[in-house]
Amino acid sequence: MASPPRDYYQILGLSREASADDIKKAYRRLARQYHPDLHAGTKKVEMERKFKELNEAQEVLSDPAKRKKYDQHGSQWEQAEAFEQARRQTGGGFGGRTSTGYSTGDFSDIFENLFGGSARAGGPRGFASQGEDVETDVALSLREVLSGVTKRVSLMEAVSCRSCRGSGSLRGRPCQVCHGSGTGMEPTTIEVRIPAGVLAGTRVRVGGKGQPGSNGGKRGDLYLHVSIKEDRIFRRQGSDLHATLPVWPWEAALGAEVMAPTLGEPVRVKIPAGSRADSKLRLKGKGLPTATGTHGDLFLTLQIVMSPSISNEERLLYEQLARQPHQDPRAELIIKAQQE
Repeated sequence: MASPPRDYYQILGLSREASADDIKKAYRRLARQYHPDLHAGTKKVEMERKFKELNEAQEVLSDPAKRKKYDQHGSQWEQAEAFEQARRQTGGGFGGRTSTGYSTGDFSDIFENLFGGSARAGGPRGFASQGEDVETDVALSLREVLSGVTKRVSLMEAVSCRSCRGSGSLRGRPCQVCHGSGTGMEPTTIEVRIPAGVLAGTRVRVGGKGQPGSNGGKRGDLYLHVSIKEDRIFRRQGSDLHATLPVWPWEAALGAEVMAPTLGEPVRVKIPAGSRADSKLRLKGKGLPTATGTHGDLFLTLQIVMSPSISNEERLLYEQLARQPHQDPRAELIIKAQQE
């Protein structure tokens, strides 16, 4: 037996009170996620099915007239529309007793007779099936990657209909609030712990927080796609970090102890005498956590900087330095240029 059709609002992850703009935004987001061209193998087949469902839901819910009929009759809105047309063609007939033997003065009785023995929007019960997985994005800073972080995630969660208390019917008729499904969608917020050292592109799974299943099937899962925000100071390479450390010319020439930034507290580092521009200092264990429980390293690239203005005393010192004999730093560069 085929499973009953999924609720269009659940496909889009929206409540029944969603605005037209909410529907448009949800469709665009999910269309990028489910587009078959972005997947391969068995995943592509699954995405083709989801993409078809998504377009079907969007086509109905983005049309005010169709959405109104869907809200009234659920997944059988097209059959109900056909019945209405037939009723109008007979001049509002089907009154009294019909050839089916049912009194059709009550539309819900006819609807039930035409479209199956159950008036619930989901139709006859089929096999239990697991709910769809839900995927969303989460962006982390490098400091959050260093220590791990708990993120609050907002999503729509299926709950029992408050009107019919989950039964799907009131006084023998389909519930007009949930349209016979027995459930509704309400916004909720959950907390998800993301471990330290997570890499960009990682999918963090949260079991049982996806779409509800059908006919008693278990819920799908929630997957968080992790991205890493660009940092103003540090650049990541695997578990290692890289940063630029400015130093004065005399610090590079004479050596010095200076403070350097890390993702934690600043640390004191030693600049070796005679350091050149772009030379690197390695701070072991000051990088990000690894899968083995250790930490990567922090590499500091020295950048020799000049003051935007110098005093008369500093100028005299530079002039004195300039009078000292030095090897031309450009000589080797000129020789290589001529050889090539």
